[in-house]
Amino acid sequence: MKSVNNPVVSATISINPFKSVGIKLFLIIFGSILACVITIGMLAYSKTKDIVETKVSDASFQTINQVADNLDIVFKTYEDISMQFLVDKDFHDTSSALLNAEDEYSKFEATKKITDMLQYISLSNDSIKGILLLPLQEKLKPIAVGNADTSRAAELMETDWFKKIMDLNGGTYWVEPQSTGLATASQLPSIALGRQLNNSVTSRANYVLLMEIPVESISEHYSDVVLGDGSELSILDMEGNYIASNDSALIGTQAPITLPVDPEVNGADTLAKRDGNEVLAAYRSFHAMDWRLVGTIPVQELVKAAHVIRDVTLVTALLAALIAIAIGYLVILTIARPIVKLSELMEEGASGNLTVRSTLKKRRDEIFRLSESFNRMMVQISELANQTTQSAEQVLATAGELTESSRRTALSAREISVATEEIAKGATSLAMESERGSDLSFHIQSQMKEVMTANEEMVRSAGEVELASKSGTDHMGALMQKTERTENMTRAMVEKVDALKDSTTSIVKILDVLNNLTKQTNILSLNATIEAARAGAAGKGFMVVADEIRQLADQSKQSIDIVAGITERISGEIEETVNVLSEAYPLFREQVESVKEANGIFLSVQGQMGGFQQRLDDVTSSVAELEKSQNVLAEAMTNVSAVAEESSATSEEVASLSSEQLNVSEGLVKLSEQLDAVSRGLKETLTKFKL
Repeated sequence: MKSVNNPVVSATISINPFKSVGIKLFLIIFGSILACVITIGMLAYSKTKDIVETKVSDASFQTINQVADNLDIVFKTYEDISMQFLVDKDFHDTSSALLNAEDEYSKFEATKKITDMLQYISLSNDSIKGILLLPLQEKLKPIAVGNADTSRAAELMETDWFKKIMDLNGGTYWVEPQSTGLATASQLPSIALGRQLNNSVTSRANYVLLMEIPVESISEHYSDVVLGDGSELSILDMEGNYIASNDSALIGTQAPITLPVDPEVNGADTLAKRDGNEVLAAYRSFHAMDWRLVGTIPVQELVKAAHVIRDVTLVTALLAALIAIAIGYLVILTIARPIVKLSELMEEGASGNLTVRSTLKKRRDEIFRLSESFNRMMVQISELANQTTQSAEQVLATAGELTESSRRTALSAREISVATEEIAKGATSLAMESERGSDLSFHIQSQMKEVMTANEEMVRSAGEVELASKSGTDHMGALMQKTERTENMTRAMVEKVDALKDSTTSIVKILDVLNNLTKQTNILSLNATIEAARAGAAGKGFMVVADEIRQLADQSKQSIDIVAGITERISGEIEETVNVLSEAYPLFREQVESVKEANGIFLSVQGQMGGFQQRLDDVTSSVAELEKSQNVLAEAMTNVSAVAEESSATSEEVASLSSEQLNVSEGLVKLSEQLDAVSRGLKETLTKFKL
């Protein structure tokens, strides 16, 4: 056996410490213990949290139910107050008398009686801010007591909630706080009860009752109810908007939680707010309206007691981590370090040192058996390397001789092949260029014919264009005369419309005088009515005359207003006509100039088309001469192409034979080079081993 004592190149593979067997075992033990402790602790924490939430949820829902029942009683009280008006015969009789009253005194008496009724109700309940009766008949006027304002009656009767009250036809409707306020001028938020007061006998309604109640008086009924730390009680509508809240700035805004749409659904749920925090929400709908009483408690406040379990879990996890570290260190000493040492010996053997042997102490386990197997493997590999080295040296000598002979043969064949290919390429290129020249000649000939045809068409078109230019010049002259006549007519129309505008101004002045006379007649009629009222029964006849005068004055005023409106529309239309004509006049001036310029262009085109037609005739003659020369060139290119194709065919046959010989020689050289490379690689590989 021949030993090779060449120095061994170290090729130790670097291993990431965090991917070693010892670290993996440590992480498995550490993670298993820590995961068990944290899982059990978190399950206990989660279960405790759920129990706390369930208990508080039940208690909160019961509280919300009680508060909602109390508020239903309060709302029912207000509905009963409105019912008093609905069933009060005296009220309906008085409102009917007010509707049918013919004199001012009767109206005054009926209005005072209704006001006393409203005042009694308002004073008997301090929580009512104001009461407003909105009239449904044209002859009636709004009536208000308390802080209610009758000046807003027309505005309130145009709102959506007023239309909903009318649709209920005697049913109660609760109006949520409005940004523009309700019946009173106060800026404090308030709600209102609305009801159409139908007469039970005639089924006819004269008024709609609007009873306004401050939100603060409703909130006082549950202000002392506390569900827990950070809790909040509020009233929401079905769209989730605040009706009542501890913070008055929130009233009318969207609540941060989303409740079920169905008003029949009541209960307590854990909901997420828009800011991501969770709250326990207990809610119940009122019987009187589609509003909800909602109580919310932050979940974070509920589970404070459960945080103790979480803290104990973290401490236990810390102790478990320390125990896992101790167990992992013991595993590294007894298992990981011997495996690492044996791995280093294998890497040294893999780098070429076949003399390494394991020296681990005898241990009755799998690691010792692995060490013994490694020693036996290294002995067998050393013997195999010696035998392979001897065989490689013999193969290398034979491969060198074969490679040199093949290289000389291939070199001669390559030179012949290159020369033949150059000849074939030259002949092929000549044939291709000849064919290409011939094709171009025929193509040019066809293009010449098309050019001649196009020139002839252009000559005919030029003549037609010249005739059209003459006709266009004549038409442009006639158009210029008509445009000047149109300009004169437009100027005269502007002057007549200005005169008509002055006339409408005089009519407006006369209407102002008539309007002043109508106002003075109204004032005289009112004074006459007052004097007739003072005279009592003796002045009734004079009062009738005064009423007739007032009616005539009103009719005159209406007629004057209608005439004034018509005059104003006529004046506006005259003004618009003047403006349009003023804008059109400059356009007519521009049109005249444009027509003159177009006429000059037609004259210029007519002169240039004559010269253009003469040039087209010259071009046609030149193209005919060029076509004769092209025919001669095409015939010559056809002869050259035939000769080039014959030469190219002969050269390709010779090149094919040379190429086959070159391929055989190159294949022989490649095989020789491969044999030589394999022999040298085998020898170089074996020299790396230390035997």
